[in-house]
Amino acid sequence: RARARPRGLTVIELTVALAILGVLGAIAVPAYQDYRTRIRNDQARRDIAILAAGVDRYLTESRAYPATLAEAGMGTMLDPWGNAYQYLNMSARGARGHARKDHSLVPINTDFDLYSMGPDGRSAPPLTAQMSRDDIVRANNGAFIGPASEY
Repeated sequence: RARARPRGLTVIELTVALAILGVLGAIAVPAYQDYRTRIRNDQARRDIAILAAGVDRYLTESRAYPATLAEAGMGTMLDPWGNAYQYLNMSARGARGHARKDHSLVPINTDFDLYSMGPDGRSAPPLTAQMSRDDIVRANNGAFIGPASEY
């Protein structure tokens, strides 16, 4: 008579299966994180474009930029990371000192600043500052909307 082989996995088969799952996980998790980052950045870009259009509409109706996003009826909108969008009317007194600036420390907008502070929720006026590199900014009076690191 032939001996019946026990049903079940050997230690080697189990080790190989776990190694395959580990490799797949090591590939899938970073890819998923990158995907989530791209989706959130794209959502922030769309939101900033919508907010900028609302500010421009307010300008058309009132002949002046709003002092805040709330004044334009858009103050409750949050970025994909749960932070309020930041707005600065460049025609307000003292605004130039708080404006977002490029590597030459020149303001990146002449009408108004509008940006998300990004995933870390922190920012500084110069885009070259480490805490500002992940911000999603509106620059060149709306000609550019994207990560500060790409401006």
